[in-house]
Amino acid sequence: MFVFVLVMVVSPLPLFADEGMWTFDNPPRKHWKERYSFEPSDAWLEHVRLASIRLNEGGSGSFVSPKGLLMTNQHVASGQLQKLSTSERNYRRDGFYAATPAEELKCPDLEINVMVSYEDVTARVQGAAKAGTSDKDANDARRVQIAAIEKDATDKTGLRSEVVALYRGGEYWLYRFKKYTDIRLVFAPEEQIAFFGGDYDNFTYPRYCLDITFLRVYENGQPLKTQSYLKWSAQGPADGEFVLAIGIPGSTNRLLTLAQVQYQRDVGNPLQMQVWNSRRDALLRYGATGPEPVRRALNTVRSLSNSIKRLVGQQDGLNNPRMMAKKEQDEKALRAAVSSRPEFQRAYGSAWEEIAKAYRELPTYAKRTAFSTIAYSRLGQISSTLVRYAEEAGKPNEARYEEFRDSKLESLKFNLSSPAPIYADMEEAILAAWLADAQQTLGADDPFVRAALKGATPAALAKSVVSGTKLSDVSVRKALFEGGADAIKKSDDPLIVLARRVEPIIRELRAWNEEKIQSVDTAAGQKIAAARFAVLGRNVYPDATSSLRISYGRVLGYEEDTTLVPHKTTFNGIYERAASFDEKPPFDLPQRWRDGKSKLDLVTPMNFVYTADTIGGNSGSPVINRNAEVVGLNFDSNIQKLPNRYWYVDEAEGGRALAVHSAAIIEALRRLYGAEKLAAEITGR
Repeated sequence: MFVFVLVMVVSPLPLFADEGMWTFDNPPRKHWKERYSFEPSDAWLEHVRLASIRLNEGGSGSFVSPKGLLMTNQHVASGQLQKLSTSERNYRRDGFYAATPAEELKCPDLEINVMVSYEDVTARVQGAAKAGTSDKDANDARRVQIAAIEKDATDKTGLRSEVVALYRGGEYWLYRFKKYTDIRLVFAPEEQIAFFGGDYDNFTYPRYCLDITFLRVYENGQPLKTQSYLKWSAQGPADGEFVLAIGIPGSTNRLLTLAQVQYQRDVGNPLQMQVWNSRRDALLRYGATGPEPVRRALNTVRSLSNSIKRLVGQQDGLNNPRMMAKKEQDEKALRAAVSSRPEFQRAYGSAWEEIAKAYRELPTYAKRTAFSTIAYSRLGQISSTLVRYAEEAGKPNEARYEEFRDSKLESLKFNLSSPAPIYADMEEAILAAWLADAQQTLGADDPFVRAALKGATPAALAKSVVSGTKLSDVSVRKALFEGGADAIKKSDDPLIVLARRVEPIIRELRAWNEEKIQSVDTAAGQKIAAARFAVLGRNVYPDATSSLRISYGRVLGYEEDTTLVPHKTTFNGIYERAASFDEKPPFDLPQRWRDGKSKLDLVTPMNFVYTADTIGGNSGSPVINRNAEVVGLNFDSNIQKLPNRYWYVDEAEGGRALAVHSAAIIEALRRLYGAEKLAAEITGR
């Protein structure tokens, strides 16, 4: 009886909730069967997994034709649209359609990954840490083992291989990915229709957005012959229909201890907000200097504004006494179960206090860590990466920082070799503003500030290093990378020199964090995960970790205050909303949509809401029915769902994911964009 009560209190899977971002090795088959009479075969799960992709810029996507056609959101692909654009051709603003393969535009630096296999390596990783060693030594031993596993898998298969920690270190899985880097733009709508309503409508519903983009994957110069792709549902989902979302949710913090959540609320999140506001303010000031700076800065400004609004919603959840009391109750229940069994108490009982003790030290270093960087400008990021690579390249593979292991070097070189434009005036503005904020926040005597500025003002230093650097030239970056540690250490490029000056401070802070926080997090996290498994079994889902997951739910409207919100919107609604604001920005429509109203069937569903458990990173996830047919494209969530990072927002509380309706996509392609050929490829007819 006690264990049943405990499961009801602390299990992340309430009996009748559409909760969880589940891994493909452990889908919630029992729940699917009991609630939805859904019993997918192993072949069904493999099919949708191989049809799903990860974009290296963040976000999800899926194959939707046998010719390598890939579907994602416009806002996921907006970075590539920005890099492909010029002052004369603005693809973000005006959209793009390639009617023939010859017209498709190659993306400058987009990599996509398809997870082709996975393997449980928990015993190998956890077994590397010997009993009785310190947390730091145990953490180092695990890192060495992870590096060896990744290198061995990469060498044997040629696939990108990553070991992913799940359940805060309770399990470790090796994921193998097929990597593609020849990705070409096929279609994107005008940003004004992809992001209709701007930031006012962001995280709201009802909504009216055609947030879609189609890309094509090439291999050996030819469109990829896609064996696994998702077929299309012309009618889309019905009210109440069971649907699933496949994608790459970024991160959740539901398995954190109460002490860790309190740190996020009181220190971590406010500090992150300060950093994001600092960066956005600098770009807004730069954008105010003219229309071309606005174009250059817009993508990052939009991204930061989205992140800030999301974090405000998450903080609202953390400041909700009822929800924090529930978090505390859950932790007390699990700890009570552990303390009731002497063998559990001996093995796991100390974990919560170990974490709490470590996190009491963290605020002192958190601000220094957040502001001790020059990597928020593109040139600063390049110079920092090269200098760090020079230091790491000479070490054995297992002793390097994770991002410089052999398994990651191809992708690292691909990123450094990007031909995307770099704008010197924007780089100077970003770096000057960031260094000024770091100086103000940390103080003039801070080690990073002293090393970076070396007596100069932030503005003077930024002007000097940006005007003198040659790192905007791809050939220079390639030469430095291929020249290795010796070439980078001897370089007199002013940005390389700056990165070398601050690198020791950054390394010192990273070493402190790895020893005092990360090692404790992992060691204690493993104990808590083992406690959960011992008490609850494996019928629980892990936190999101930017790895492939499957979520599920129903297409369902909700009550808000005293009104009922419908499960779908229609094309008719976007014209009414635009008219209500006299088409003033951001509620103005692209000319194509104003002129083409009579061409559309205005009762066509445009967006819909559903109850699946999603988070940032699920943008671009295909929403499918039980037949693995596309019924929608995930692009957002409503405001009620924002605390979802820390706990599941139940459907009764109005938390919903938002998707573009499959019927809207085809209707718009055919009736407004003249993209009949593309629509036929997607629908198969």
